[in-house]
Amino acid sequence: MPSPLRHALTTLALLATPLASADSACAPALDASVRKLHASSELDLCALTAGKLTLVVNTASQCGYTPQFKGLEALYQKYREQGMIVIGFPSDDFRQELDDEADTASICYVNYGVSFPMAATSQVKGDATNPVFKALNQAAGEPAWNFNKYLVPASGDGIIHFPSAEKPLGGKLEAAIRQALPGSQGQAD
Repeated sequence: MPSPLRHALTTLALLATPLASADSACAPALDASVRKLHASSELDLCALTAGKLTLVVNTASQCGYTPQFKGLEALYQKYREQGMIVIGFPSDDFRQELDDEADTASICYVNYGVSFPMAATSQVKGDATNPVFKALNQAAGEPAWNFNKYLVPASGDGIIHFPSAEKPLGGKLEAAIRQALPGSQGQAD
């Protein structure tokens, strides 16, 4: 016969298990694996984003907004320790992405110093849309151009879509990030 203490501990462990699972779950839109940019390995987006505020951006290396990579990297560096991650999705849907992924990777990693995860080139609108953007488009609207930004809370509820012209730093996007991060209470750094 188990002791009362053992029974109490087992009961507590069983009660705590669903909470631990809920905290480690990812937003439904991010429950996918995608190939990394210019690599054969996969990005497990659920594992990368579980419990985090996630900024998803459709990118293109030959766009007038391409310099936003600098701001996106700065945003990632500024808020990643507080629980935010940025994920880039290169796309040629607007005919401004290079054909060779090695060239795209060079623009991102070498020219702009991107250290946040970048997915392989894929479609972000239309019939062959990748699964992440299918979910984002349904929840918050299809991208109208390159560098649309989708702020996805850890719960997946209340996804906010920002247009291409919204700069990564110093505007509504950064204010929304500060507001959404735990303990930040909307305060500027």
